[in-house]
Amino acid sequence: MGLFRKKKKPQYVEEILEFGEAIDRRSEKRANKAKKNTKAKQAQKERQSQENNQGQEQKKSIAAEYCEQILAAAKNLDETKREYKVVTDYLTDIQTIEDLPEAELEKIQETAQNVLNLNEARDAYLNKSKTISDAQFAQMEQLEREMPEIIKRLQSNESYQTTVKRDMQYLEGEREEWRYYQDSLEQEEKVLRKLLYGLIGLFAVSVVAIVILGIVMKFDIKMPFVIASLVAGAAGAAMAWRLQNDGMEIRKAQANINRAIVLLNKVKFKYVNVTNAVDYACEKYHVKNAYELTYIWDQYLEAVKEREKYQRTNDDLDYFNDKLIRQLRRYRLYDAKIWIYQAKALLDKKEMVEVKHELLVRRQKLRGGIESQVEEVRAARTEIENMVKNRPEASKEIKAILDSLDEVCGLA
Repeated sequence: MGLFRKKKKPQYVEEILEFGEAIDRRSEKRANKAKKNTKAKQAQKERQSQENNQGQEQKKSIAAEYCEQILAAAKNLDETKREYKVVTDYLTDIQTIEDLPEAELEKIQETAQNVLNLNEARDAYLNKSKTISDAQFAQMEQLEREMPEIIKRLQSNESYQTTVKRDMQYLEGEREEWRYYQDSLEQEEKVLRKLLYGLIGLFAVSVVAIVILGIVMKFDIKMPFVIASLVAGAAGAAMAWRLQNDGMEIRKAQANINRAIVLLNKVKFKYVNVTNAVDYACEKYHVKNAYELTYIWDQYLEAVKEREKYQRTNDDLDYFNDKLIRQLRRYRLYDAKIWIYQAKALLDKKEMVEVKHELLVRRQKLRGGIESQVEEVRAARTEIENMVKNRPEASKEIKAILDSLDEVCGLA
């Protein structure tokens, strides 16, 4: 029976199990701590390695940056050397020209003289002040065929305008003259009528006086009455005739005035038409009168001749430029073309001396620049060699760059 009894679990077993779990936890903690320490050490090593690599890369990048700067300086040095060679070649050309035989040099100078004269003629044309604007030139060029007829028509219209204006002024003067004559006749007519009325009154007074005197003095009044009647009649007849004549002259003056007004209206109509034509032409061609239009046309023709002359000058200049270049190329000059711009130096020894002096000064400055640039490159090269001397693993690429630099700069 005791064999099948349920046995009680001993207490120590649980303790052992709990202790075993604690041991496992402690072991796990120790393992985790060891892993963390290992990771920390690895991270520290990686940081150190990175710092070392960064230091090496920094050193390497500084050296590479120095090399880039030196390569840029080497490029400038190479350009300076090429410029130095060009200047030297120009000086050699001058020496070749100066050493030419007299007969050959004279042929070159003859061509150079033509080049110089044609250049001066062309410059004179280019520097010549314009007498007409570009817009006026373009307008004359567009109407080149019609312009002579246009000028002729404008001149004719202006002449007709002057004639019509003179006729109009004449008719206005004639009209005013007839009006003045008419006014004077009307004034005279008024005076004659007043005198006629006065004469009638005077005759009446005379008749009354004769009658009274005849009665008082008892004499015959027939003779005095006849005399008074004859005098009054003669004076009255003269006044009446003058009044009649003035009336006829007034009507004639009025007729002449009317005729002058009719003619003046016709002339004014013609004047307005021709004036409109003249004003339109002047406005269209931007002138004040036919004289100014003729002047612009003459200046246009002169400008066309000058332009044709300028074109011929250019053609001749191209010919002599090519001829001068061909003559100089026979002597295998470095740059024969440059002498078409320095033709004066081929003719004037003083000018040639100035050109040579300028080239010598330029070459001296270039030589000084080359020497200073070479010294700078050498100093920078030495600094880079010192920088990478203790790092062979980082200096292979730099040495390759320095070797190529020696080839470029000629420092090997």
